[in-house]
Amino acid sequence: MKQTILVTGGTGFIGSHTTVELQQAGYKVVVVDNLSNSNEKVLDGIEKITGIRPAFEKVDLRDMEATEKVFEKYPDIEGIIHFAASKAVGESVQKPLLYYHNNIISLVNLLELMPKYNVKGIIFSSSCTVYGQPKPENLPVTEQAPHQKATSPYGNTKEVNEQIILDDINSGAPIKSIVLRYFNPIGAHPSALIGELPNGVPNNLIPFVTQTAIGVREQLTIFGNDYNTPDGTCIRDYIYVVDLAKAHVAAMARVLDKETEPIEYFNIGTGKGNSTLEIVEAFERATGVKLNWKYGPRREGDIEKICGDCTHANEVLGWKADTPLDDVMRSAWNWQRKLREDGVR
Repeated sequence: MKQTILVTGGTGFIGSHTTVELQQAGYKVVVVDNLSNSNEKVLDGIEKITGIRPAFEKVDLRDMEATEKVFEKYPDIEGIIHFAASKAVGESVQKPLLYYHNNIISLVNLLELMPKYNVKGIIFSSSCTVYGQPKPENLPVTEQAPHQKATSPYGNTKEVNEQIILDDINSGAPIKSIVLRYFNPIGAHPSALIGELPNGVPNNLIPFVTQTAIGVREQLTIFGNDYNTPDGTCIRDYIYVVDLAKAHVAAMARVLDKETEPIEYFNIGTGKGNSTLEIVEAFERATGVKLNWKYGPRREGDIEKICGDCTHANEVLGWKADTPLDDVMRSAWNWQRKLREDGVR
């Protein structure tokens, strides 16, 4: 058995898929989640896929006392993968203080506890939002691309948290970190036992697409068709969540087992962009299901176009996202149909 890893936000979308990949790679996993945007039943899916039920603690990481008890209970934790955060761009514009409170205090608490409990490394779940809207000459963006002013409080919390980790390490904290800036995670595990299950109305495109396809939502709205892109809709770098999860395993092994710089940064995406309209068309093509959709006005905080240059991650982490888009769409649809079978929605 390899090291013990604390996965915060481990019942969430990316956290659950990463827990699966960590367990399948031989790591022991402790999941912490406050279940504000996920469900404890996700652990059942993880157990069915891997044969192992990860340890689970329902904890709000803003609560320092409760967080410290996790480290006391599991003294063998050597690494942290920190996903736990509020994550909707639109909601962050409406509720900025909630986002600053949730996303920043949780990280600071973890960083304070790491040296005390001899935790060596933290993988931070950052985002391409730190690049803001890159200038056309900087696309696809590399890790060296200038950071633009964030277009939303959500994006700003990622920028601030990156800076907090850097400041902490520069001050001499005895820890290492890899910051993974990822693009837009989509799809579901091929087993259809775990996937993206937001509470309430989804903020992300793919759950809205699949819920519209199955009849939970009446209509999908594509926000904005007057952007300066080939078809007028926003362009994003959509990455399959299982490919993304595998990047975290590679990053964790690098932090714990290799002699590296104390802090490193990697873009985690596919390196190519797809428009919102192309995603809708890919879903229809891959599944044979026609979607009821319309164009709506632009959504505040959305950027026009971004995709990542992921050469650094390909070469240094030995990792690549290579699952075809149509396969990813089918995985999302299979997950949605499984939810319907299970009577979830």
